[in-house]
Order: sequence, then structure tokens, then C-alpha cells
Amino acid sequence: MVDIENMDDIDGYLVDIENLGYNALGSVSKFQKTQFYIDIMQKVEDGLEKGSDMSNNGIVLEDKPEYQLIVDCNAFLVDIEEEIVSIHNFIRDNYRFKFPELESLVHHPIDYARVVKKIGNEMDLTLVNLEGLLPSAMIMVVSITASTTSGKPLTEEVLEKTIGACDCALALDSSKKKVLDFVERRMGNIAPNMSAIVGSAVAAKLLGTAGGLSALAKMPACNVQLLGAKKSNLAGFSTAISHFRVGYIEQTDIFQSTPPSLRMHACKMVAGKLTLAARVDSIRGDSTGQKGRAFCDEILKKIEKLQESTPPKQPKALQISNIEHKKKRGGRRLRKMKERYAISNMRKMANRMKFGVPEESYLGDGLGEGYGMLGQAGNGRLRLSGGRSKVAAKVVKFKEKHHGSGGATSGLASNLAFEL
Repeated sequence: MVDIENMDDIDGYLVDIENLGYNALGSVSKFQKTQFYIDIMQKVEDGLEKGSDMSNNGIVLEDKPEYQLIVDCNAFLVDIEEEIVSIHNFIRDNYRFKFPELESLVHHPIDYARVVKKIGNEMDLTLVNLEGLLPSAMIMVVSITASTTSGKPLTEEVLEKTIGACDCALALDSSKKKVLDFVERRMGNIAPNMSAIVGSAVAAKLLGTAGGLSALAKMPACNVQLLGAKKSNLAGFSTAISHFRVGYIEQTDIFQSTPPSLRMHACKMVAGKLTLAARVDSIRGDSTGQKGRAFCDEILKKIEKLQESTPPKQPKALQISNIEHKKKRGGRRLRKMKERYAISNMRKMANRMKFGVPEESYLGDGLGEGYGMLGQAGNGRLRLSGGRSKVAAKVVKFKEKHHGSGGATSGLASNLAFEL
């Protein structure tokens, strides 16, 4: 980029441009004079006049002339895009001396060419009507910036070349729209299901890049997703800041309307359904495009489902058990177990309370654990009448058997004998 703030003489810079062979538009734009451009435009104009002829009379789809013309139109559109970029650079380099800030305000090449052609060499933009070329807010910004610009009027020769380059860019854009109109009309007959998902323009680009409808139908979905993707140049930076690679699918309405966090999911779904639609179109399974519209509706429903917030977890009541209670086994063993773990009479009395009579407690004054009805039946002693339980009898019998029976012995007694 040339520093023009300190440049007072434009002629010096133009001399340098002439030495580089960049002063003439013919040295920059030669595409419109090629035979390929002339032939394609002639065939497209003839095709738009006579309509479509895609009748199936035993000829393979790839061998039909109109199908080959659509594939050539895809390469033609790519060449037009490159040519418009080259002409835009030529216009920008020449008009920079008149209005250097304009290129930072108007970025689109065609809009830039229209504005440059409209302004020309006029320094007072209040006399130039830009309505219809730019939004109202942008027109105000351009007018205010032009009132403080450091640019100077161009010479007649440079202005003539710049306006000619603008006309050339607008003519290429008109040819591009005409070719796109032709492709969109024909893609509805060649690949109706693909067009229903991604649109006619994107479907045509995918066909041209893949090499035909049959080649696209044989391609896996992961490769369809990358058709038209450009290799990213990270310039030594980390791959953490790089975005996932997407080709022509990025230009579809489904991808653009999806939130950024879900675009990777949308791209994979579109590529998968697009492969199925290409296989349907390759065998002419559905010429109405109904299958493709069904695929498109399915993708949109899944994307809407992904955007829904997770519902809160609702408390779930336990199910009523239908299992019948098993009858407990009776018999001697069960009776013995109940006797062993049965509650004693003392515990039963401690758990009872007599109406109108306060119970005694081990701390007194009602503090601590109470005794219930213990000692209230007789003279206040903690004794209960009744025989010894069977469990206690078994314990006594066990002790007598293993430790022997007899009177009380002293704690100093021993069964060891010592000889003197």
C-alpha cells in the first residue's frame, strides 16, 4: 500500500505504475476478451431464451450438453470472481488519491465500483446522490468523511481509466447474475433434491467441484463437507484460534441462520443429507424434490431441538410395588428365634405408663430416663414376679456344664500345686 499522505505529486506515482505495466485496464482485465467467456455467455443467453430441455430419452445425465454447460458455468463463475477482485484492486489503487478513506468504508467490490463511478471527481459529496447505492447510515458516514479527506482530484486520464474499470466490473457482475440465473433454473431439473436443501447456486458449485452428480453421489459426507474449503494460513499462530473448515455449505441459508455454537452440527447434518439427496438425484428417484424438502425439514427440526433449553429434572414418585409379601416360614426354628429376641417383661413395664401416676426416673424430678411402671405395683422395689425365662435357664445350664457347679470360691484360690 502506498503512503499518499506525504505524496504531493500524483504524476510521479503514475510513472511508477506505467513502468510496472499496470496503468492500462487491458493489462489487468483480459477475461472478457477470451473465447471461453464469449462461448459461455452465448450458450447461456440461448439457454435462457429457449428454456430447459432435460427430457430423459435414454441419454445419461452426464452426457447431456446442458448438463456439461452447467458444469462449465461453475468454473466460469469462479473466474469471474477472481477477475472482479483484480479490477477492484485496480480501481482502489487509482481512486485512492481522490478519496483514500472510501476503501475502508465500502468493502464490497461492486458497491465500491458503483460509488466511485457516481462520485467521479466531485469533491463536495452533498451534490452527489448516493441513494440506492448505499444504506442511509453509510451515506452519512461517507459524506462526513469526504468533507475532511486529504485527497485531491484525479487527472482526466486517470479518471477515465478508473471509470472504465468500474464499467468493466459492473459488466462482469451483470454476466455473473445472468449465469447464476441460468444455473438456478436448470439445477431444479438436474438435482431437484439437492437444490431443495442447499439452494441452486450452492448445488451447482458442489457439482462442478466434485466433477458431476455421479461423483458427488459416490463421495462420503465428510468429504462433501470440505468441498470448496480454502486452506487456512495461520502464519505461525496456534491452531486453537482457527475455525473448522467448511466449504460451499457455509453459503447455505441453513448454515447462516444457525447460531455459531451449533454450526458444526448443522454442517455435518447438511453434508449427510446432501449425500443422500445426491444419490436420489443420480438415479432420478424423485424429480419433484419432495425427498430433498423432507431432508431440509428434518435438519431444521433437529437444529431447533438443539437450541431448546434442558428441562429441569422433575421429582419422580416411586412405583407401587406389585410384589406380594412372602409368607414367613413357621416351625420350631422360627419359634426359638422369636423367643431368643423377644422383649423381656422388665422392658415391657418400662415402656408402659400408668394414667395419673408420675413415673420415677434415675435422676429424680422427672429428669433422665424414666422407669415407667416399674416398682409401682408393689412396695417400690424394682422387682418383678415371674418365673425364669427359658433363655436364662439355658444360659445357667451352659455355665454349669462348662465351668462346673459348686459354692463360691475365693478369688485367691488356684488349682496349681507347688512342691517344697
